[in-house]
Amino acid sequence: MYPEHLLVPFRQELTEAGFTELKTAEAVENHLKNQKGTSLVVINSVCGCAAGTARPGVKMALKLADKKPDHLTTVFAGGDIEATAKVREFHMPYPPSSPSVALFKDGELVHFVERHHIEGRTADMIGGHLADVFEEYC
Repeated sequence: MYPEHLLVPFRQELTEAGFTELKTAEAVENHLKNQKGTSLVVINSVCGCAAGTARPGVKMALKLADKKPDHLTTVFAGGDIEATAKVREFHMPYPPSSPSVALFKDGELVHFVERHHIEGRTADMIGGHLADVFEEYC
């Protein structure tokens, strides 16, 4: 687990963009089991691909897309341990992956972007892809 003071700027990058942090397993479960509509869950990370492409790509998608998820949420791998584990239960059969991005509709996973789909891609590529996903499902 990373020291919290190291995670603050990485958390703020998403919370300042309108994301709500789900910091406990109970918060994740309540959110995903009870939400209607679409919910984007970003599994945030301290790695370089999170900073260089994942977070900027997600924010870009929200600017590009005409249709957007109803709910923007995030958990932090290496910080919100139980919350991250609970999200990973919901995105089965995909293996643990951080950073990653999951889109749920009425509590069901409809799209998942794994780390290996983030690595080696630009923020523009990720943003464009997610904007297309939002147009399809939101």
